[in-house]
Amino acid sequence: MMTNANMEQSCSTTLTKKQKTNSTMKHAIIVGATSGIGKEVAKLLVQQGWHIGIAGRRTEALKTLQTGAPTQIDIQQIDVTDEDAPARLQQLIERLGDMDLFLLSSGVGFQNRDLNPETELDTARTNVEGFIRMVTCAFNYFKKRGCGHIAVISSIAGTKGLGVAPSYSATKRFQNTYIDALAQLSGMQHLNIHFTDIRPGFVATDLLRNGKYPMLMQADSVARHIVNALHRKKRIAVIDGRYRILVFFWRMIPRWLWERLPIKN
Repeated sequence: MMTNANMEQSCSTTLTKKQKTNSTMKHAIIVGATSGIGKEVAKLLVQQGWHIGIAGRRTEALKTLQTGAPTQIDIQQIDVTDEDAPARLQQLIERLGDMDLFLLSSGVGFQNRDLNPETELDTARTNVEGFIRMVTCAFNYFKKRGCGHIAVISSIAGTKGLGVAPSYSATKRFQNTYIDALAQLSGMQHLNIHFTDIRPGFVATDLLRNGKYPMLMQADSVARHIVNALHRKKRIAVIDGRYRILVFFWRMIPRWLWERLPIKN
């Protein structure tokens, strides 16, 4: 079995000359950094000296964030639902010079009690199709590079199906399972790729702009938990402690009872 030291050595021997030159500064790419959690994580990594690439649909929002640290931040307009998103990600990696960490913070979610089909399908286009597009691109890059760290922001909603948001719950469960599968695939192929599945509870972002939610967390506080989990390379990070307790207990609720619970948000 390869030790951590051996894995680090294996990684360093596969890096290109340009990557070794840049090895004194860690490089991260965050897709979905125009607002909310992704934006707050980007700000923290910059404070810690990382060179980061930020991507999202709104170029002006990316430029605004870049003005705070222009020598540390590169930007790229990426819509994960577009077929050219992987090519755009590769362009950002090349401008950055390397990528040690890939964080996917791009996602959508809607309450859909009326079960409007287009709402469900739009959610799947981003949270499933776009997710696969971005994560497989990062996986293949790290496979060629020799090492890396893939992190995704999913949700505690993937633990149980929420009747008010069927597609959101289902797509988050998909993300949980997909990362599990990639972690196993990485092991089967003897790759030095770390995975972190970040599962926040309710966070005060644009995603939850409508409705009242219990135990609502602020994005900057959630970002601090996330950065800590990334540094520790935690495999699964439920954020925060209150939600860890909640998830622990609601996993034990039998299906017949869960299906009768009047969960409104």
